[in-house]
Amino acid sequence: MDLWKMSLWRMFLSGGPIMWPILLASIFAFAIMIEKFWHLHKIRINTQDFLAKILEKMKRHEVKEALALCDATISPIARILKAGILKYDRPKQQIVEAIEDASLYEVPKLEKNLPMLATIGHIAPLLGLLGTVTGMVRCFQSVQAKATTLHPVSPGDLAGGIWEALLTTVAGLVVAIPTYVAYNYLVNRINHYVLEMEKASTELVNFLTE
Repeated sequence: MDLWKMSLWRMFLSGGPIMWPILLASIFAFAIMIEKFWHLHKIRINTQDFLAKILEKMKRHEVKEALALCDATISPIARILKAGILKYDRPKQQIVEAIEDASLYEVPKLEKNLPMLATIGHIAPLLGLLGTVTGMVRCFQSVQAKATTLHPVSPGDLAGGIWEALLTTVAGLVVAIPTYVAYNYLVNRINHYVLEMEKASTELVNFLTE
């Protein structure tokens, strides 16, 4: 039977029961990727422009306006800078501590669900391998059953069972590869975002404590 001419549903059923957890893992991975891409797109801002506006207002002693600008901007950077602005008349150590406390709350929100995505990327090929092994076990059990009843075992019996078992490995890799790619891309995006947060908060602290 030609693999490329089979329907997806036929291939799914041919892979055996392990295909169901692989399918579930793919659904979770896809949902996490969509949520993370949407979230990062929503909070994306021009950090330098935003920081320049904040510093300009602080130069004019327009603290309320600077805080209002932070409130109107949907971004972790805005919330972290707001924490520093609220302590603008305090010693440098208190400003830094306020920003660090805000960072401890904001950074985990950025990294939310990334460990689950990494876990799916790791277990998907293992699930595929498990499905292949269990499929091979069933295949050789059927060969043994035929042999004990003196029925001839043809190479087609063995080969057919093996290629069906290998479908789970294919499915596991199909899930794992894009999950790994998306995970690494999201980690790099978040690390870049955290770096922007650190740079912006450092510039604000330096400005407020000059």
